[in-house]
Amino acid sequence: MELNGKSRGGEQASMQDKIKALKAAFPYTLPVMTGYLFLGMAFGILLNSKGYHFGWAILMSVFIYAGSMQYVAINLLTIAFNPLNAFIMTLMVNARHLFYGLSLLGKYSETGRKKPYLIFGLTDETFSILCATNPPQGVNRGWFMFFVTILNHSYWIAACAMGGILGSMVSFNTKGIDFVMTALFVVIFLEQWKSQKQHAPALIGLGASVLCLWVFGPEHFIIPAMAAIIGILSLFRKPLENLCKSEGVSMPDGAKTAPMAIKEEQV
Repeated sequence: MELNGKSRGGEQASMQDKIKALKAAFPYTLPVMTGYLFLGMAFGILLNSKGYHFGWAILMSVFIYAGSMQYVAINLLTIAFNPLNAFIMTLMVNARHLFYGLSLLGKYSETGRKKPYLIFGLTDETFSILCATNPPQGVNRGWFMFFVTILNHSYWIAACAMGGILGSMVSFNTKGIDFVMTALFVVIFLEQWKSQKQHAPALIGLGASVLCLWVFGPEHFIIPAMAAIIGILSLFRKPLENLCKSEGVSMPDGAKTAPMAIKEEQV
C-alpha cells in the first residue's frame, strides 16, 4: 500500500488503488493530449503524403513512440536505405533521453514489472510531468507514473491514427505543418515558467542552450547543451535548493540531478 503518495513498487495495489491513480494522473496529461492531438495528426498527414498507409502511422506510434524521430523517419523512408545513418541519426535525435533516464533512476527503482514500459514510454512531455509533479496524498506513485505514461502514449497513437486517416481522405498542403513540434516545446517551457516561482534553473537551461547553439550550430547543439545543463545544475544543486527553500518553493522528488539519482540507486 502507498503512504503519503509514495510508492514501494505498487505490484500489490488493488483495483481501487489503480483507479484512484488513473483519476489522479488524467488531469496532468490533458495539456499533453492537446499538444499531441496536433503534433500526432501532423505526423500522420505527412506520412500519408509520402504514400504510406495510415496503418504505418499507427505501428510507428505504438512501437517507436518518439515524436521527433518519427518525423525524421519520414525523410529516412524516402531516401536510399542506410542502416548506419539511421542508427546514428536516431542516437543523435534521442540522446537527451539518456539524461532523462538518469534523472528518474530513483523514482523508477521500485516500480517492479512496470519499469520496462515506463522506460520505453519516457518522452519529453512525460518526463516533464513526472519531474514536476508528486502524486496526491495516498495515491500509489508507481501506478500514477504508469498511467501518466500510458495515457500520453494512447493520445499519441490516437492522434497519429487520426492524422493518417484524415490525410488519406482529404488533400493537404503540408508546408510548414511540422512547426507544431517547436510550438509544443515552447508551450511546455512557458507553462513550467508560469507554474514556478523560482526561474533560476530555467534561465540556466536557456542560457546553456543558447551558448551551445552559438558554439556548435543548430545541427549539433542538443547533446552539449544537455550535458552543460546537467553539469551546472549538479554543481550548484545545493545553492539552488537553498534558494528555492528561501522563497518557499517546494522541490519535487523527481527534480534530482543525474549524479544524485545514480548514488541513490546504488545505495
